Amino acid sequence: MAETKYSKSIEKLEEIIQKIENEEIDVDELSEKVKEAVALIKTCKSKIEKAEMEVKKVVDGFDAGE
Repeated sequence: MAETKYSKSIEKLEEIIQKIENEEIDVDELSEKVKEAVALIKTCKSKIEKAEMEVKKVVDGFDAGE
């Protein structure tokens, strides 16, 4: 499975939230959309944590004079 881009995950998450807020999702579909939203949130959180670690490595290397 191809890795989903952060921006695409956020875009899809916003779309789901908007549909829920506007009551455009019926009860039968709601559970699946909530599960999808949770998966998207986990993906985004993981990408943010990975980016933070990479930035920290760069900053630590810069501080060490590398």
